[in-house]
Amino acid sequence: MAKKNRGMGELKKVLNYKLLVLLTLNAMMGTGIYFLPAMGAKYAGPASMISWLILSAMAIYVATCFAELTSMFPKAGGVYEFTKQTFGRFFSFMIGWITWLIANITTAMLIVGAIQYLFPYPMYTVKVAICLMFLFIFSAIAYFGMRTSAVMLATFATINISIIVIMILSGLTKFSFSNYVPFFVVPFHMTFLAVFYIVETFFGWETTTFLAEETSNPERDLPRALVTATIVLATLTILLAFVSMGVIRWNIYGNSNAPLADVAGVVFGPLGKTLIGLGTYLVIIGAAAGWIVSTPRLIMALTRDKLFLSQFKKIHPKYNSPYKAIIFQGFATAIFIMFGFGSFKTLLELLVPLVLFLYSVVLIMVARLRREKPHLIRHFKAPGGRFVPYIIVGIFLVLTSYWVYSQQGALRILFLGASFVLLGVPMYFLIELYNDPKMIMSINDAFAQVHLVFESFNLPKPIRKEILQLLGDLRGKTVLEFGCNVGTLTLHLAEEVGPTGKVYATNISENELKITEKRLEHKRLTSGTPVLSHVELIYDVEHTSRVHPSVGYIDCAVSVGMLSYLSDVKKVLRELNALLPEHGRICFVEYVNYFHILPDVEWLSNPDTIKRVFREAGFSVHVKKKPWLFWNYLFIYGIKSKEELPFI
Repeated sequence: MAKKNRGMGELKKVLNYKLLVLLTLNAMMGTGIYFLPAMGAKYAGPASMISWLILSAMAIYVATCFAELTSMFPKAGGVYEFTKQTFGRFFSFMIGWITWLIANITTAMLIVGAIQYLFPYPMYTVKVAICLMFLFIFSAIAYFGMRTSAVMLATFATINISIIVIMILSGLTKFSFSNYVPFFVVPFHMTFLAVFYIVETFFGWETTTFLAEETSNPERDLPRALVTATIVLATLTILLAFVSMGVIRWNIYGNSNAPLADVAGVVFGPLGKTLIGLGTYLVIIGAAAGWIVSTPRLIMALTRDKLFLSQFKKIHPKYNSPYKAIIFQGFATAIFIMFGFGSFKTLLELLVPLVLFLYSVVLIMVARLRREKPHLIRHFKAPGGRFVPYIIVGIFLVLTSYWVYSQQGALRILFLGASFVLLGVPMYFLIELYNDPKMIMSINDAFAQVHLVFESFNLPKPIRKEILQLLGDLRGKTVLEFGCNVGTLTLHLAEEVGPTGKVYATNISENELKITEKRLEHKRLTSGTPVLSHVELIYDVEHTSRVHPSVGYIDCAVSVGMLSYLSDVKKVLRELNALLPEHGRICFVEYVNYFHILPDVEWLSNPDTIKRVFREAGFSVHVKKKPWLFWNYLFIYGIKSKEELPFI
């Protein structure tokens, strides 16, 4: 095993129950506990305390549902992994996509909210620079591994809890029950609208589920940590909201841009207000750090299942972190920060329906798995798991509907969020095209006639000429064309080998083979050359993983655009080696650097890796790129040789 993992990183199990409680609290105690008690007061006045009690009860139950699923599927993908086990590949990708959107919006919202505490003035450039600086710092810490990240996040959580406890205890000295009279200052139904706006307080369970593979005993510790952290947060939030409205009257408190700092000003004076404001900024930034650390684990999980670019699954050999996913996530979050800057309420309204939908899916999964897979081991079980989840989902639906009905512009924001979600559908099919050889070949089959029309663009004459030159004199030889497309190169090969030679032309697309056959027949009729007689067309449904068994001895092999689609490259190369004589020539041409920005299949992006793969299969090759308009052509050409040859 040690030999297998040499030079390869892996996630280390460094988290325990106590750390997980702190990390969960840090993820959840972001802008919610600092901003949203004031927002609840704005919409429902003192009666927002009822909103907090309703929300806390629901939150604790949702936490038990997350706990049950995590105890069943303790993987780094978290909610994505749960969905994969319940609904399958497409829907799990969509949930992964939504979760990734939520992570970016939440991080942007946390950072945008935090900066209001530090600089409640219109200093856009300075604020953006500070936000990006913290993003860079936290991404760098995440890069250096979970052990370092856990210490940072646990420190933020400890500071966070300390500030809240200090504010609750100190606020009691300035508390006045008269601030709660009258208790109902708005219609009672506004308490339910307040629930919609304050629900973000408890968002963050999913970040902890991403850390399952770095937890020593995830089946036991993760569920306990999720529920414990939620109970602690519910208690602290209810007490903080209660004390805050006892210190500052609800109508003043509800319109504050920095509510906790204003409470601190009443309790401690101007200096205390400044210190609490600074501490609050650091704490909210710490919550953003939690998302920055955890979200790359989701990207890594998607990559493992070939639902994202393969480059992002790599684990750093020294720091044991998904470092490429962390770098990618850092750039993505920076974009969300810059586009969402200065619009906390809009970000909140965009976020809440997305998260309520995500949590609804989690709740439904608990009930569905209870019904369909009752025998799966559950180290933790949510009470009433067969029916209560549907009640909570119904409440979520009512809350969202009431928000849309009562708030101007809500429907527009809902449609905006839905459009972001729907972007995931074409993303899914593009990724499947990138990673699934059979889907690619099915597309090729459907668009065979289109390929014929554009053959001179896809494989222009200069490229064909260079391929034939690299193969050398083909007169009387036997050639394998591995993936003949619509016969663009097949016609030339048939002429080059002549009547005494032979061409095996294989393909997974039946329609492309039919087009090739018609073209060969047309060539015979128009030129009198019996090219079809020495070309054998072979339809192979397993073309992406083998050389067809009917192919016998060959003198050389050529392929255009097939290496990227092979599911077992090494197997195909070994089979080619077995068919070729010593010094038999090969020439592979691949389309790479699409639009000069899209990444390639990972192993084809490094010339040294390409040479190593071919060398292990018994070939000595050269690798070169030829620039073209919308992509580059990658030439891999050489010979079969028992020993590596420096020149060919």
